[in-house]
Amino acid sequence: MQIKAERLFASLGEFARIGATPGGGVSRLALSDEDRAARDLLRLWMEESGMTVRVDDFGTMSGRRPGAEAGPAVLIGSHLDTVLRGGKYDGTYGVLAALEVVRTLNDAGMVTRLPIEVVNWTDEEGARFEPANTASGAVAGCFSRHFVYDRVDRDGRRFEDELRRIDYLGQEADRPGPAAAYLELHIEQGPVLEDTGLPVGVVEGVVGMTWTKVTISGRANHVGTTPMSLRKDALAAAACIISGVEQLGCQTPDAVSTVGRIAVEPNNSGVIPGQVVCTVDFCHRDSTALDGLVVGLQDLTAKTMDERGVDIKAEQIWRSDPTSFTPEIIDLVDDACATVGVDAMRLWSGAGHDAMYMSRLCPTGMIFIRSAGGLSHSEAEYSAPQDLEAGANVLLHAAIRLAQQL
Repeated sequence: MQIKAERLFASLGEFARIGATPGGGVSRLALSDEDRAARDLLRLWMEESGMTVRVDDFGTMSGRRPGAEAGPAVLIGSHLDTVLRGGKYDGTYGVLAALEVVRTLNDAGMVTRLPIEVVNWTDEEGARFEPANTASGAVAGCFSRHFVYDRVDRDGRRFEDELRRIDYLGQEADRPGPAAAYLELHIEQGPVLEDTGLPVGVVEGVVGMTWTKVTISGRANHVGTTPMSLRKDALAAAACIISGVEQLGCQTPDAVSTVGRIAVEPNNSGVIPGQVVCTVDFCHRDSTALDGLVVGLQDLTAKTMDERGVDIKAEQIWRSDPTSFTPEIIDLVDDACATVGVDAMRLWSGAGHDAMYMSRLCPTGMIFIRSAGGLSHSEAEYSAPQDLEAGANVLLHAAIRLAQQL
């Protein structure tokens, strides 16, 4: 049994038009008008495929295909929201490939023993409402409803208010599941598969991550009248932090470290910057090493305060510990790759996914496909048609095995 590749490609093309950008990518931020349009189309296609569609209290959508037995379902899916000027495949591919699994089963007239649910998680990216993976994290009990509802975007709009505005506020009783297992298909968003020449990856886990908000407070003053020795330049201090964060990542094996966002005040010519706010991201598959990076940032801020005469506050706003996926699911995905005839390798994910929270609730695994150039969160994001097809076929056979054997 194989998915209809052309149907999957046509579906991806249709969704790529919702929030399309001039550079060939997609901007479809969570709970935006573009997100609502994508949700509406997904709902229509789910219903046309005979699924019962539910929407929960965080806006997460799930479409259930009945099995021969009632009860817990095999959940497959990902997310439709994107970053600003993101790509066509990140998240969307996983949702539409899951829908294609259901369509393929319908075409074959096959009834699985367990139900299968296609899931579209709300706010996976965290590009509009931080942190990332808020909906799946709340379902897993890591975030409260109050916490999620009170997230605000950069324009001060609340998560709950925007959920109501786009008419996708549902009920807690309609959360996805109960789940017998969860399986997520995604583009790799990195260069490992391409570097090894393999189309598919069997994901063993997700690295641990921390987000820290660093606020540097100096003193704004006139650039022409303030001697260098009397300055408290917040941006110059931030430059020390940025350089030091890069060094922390370089000095810790298998770590990555990034200053991803920066805001300068007053951000005017002729004025010494008085305040800088930036975000520091650390990733590592080992919790002890992740803790060491955080301690290194604390030491770096203390040193910079002493040398620059500024005040620095570092506030960790999110942490996700390393997540190992279920060995039995990993083996099952390996077997599905063999069934499809696809060469694959095992690897860890360097990016966060809803699967890391679902692993707290049920047996969980992930499948990656190759990203051209390792690019993602970019308008240039691309995966070859043959890789898209291969990944969807691996998902199909893995989902069938889970729905028949669990």
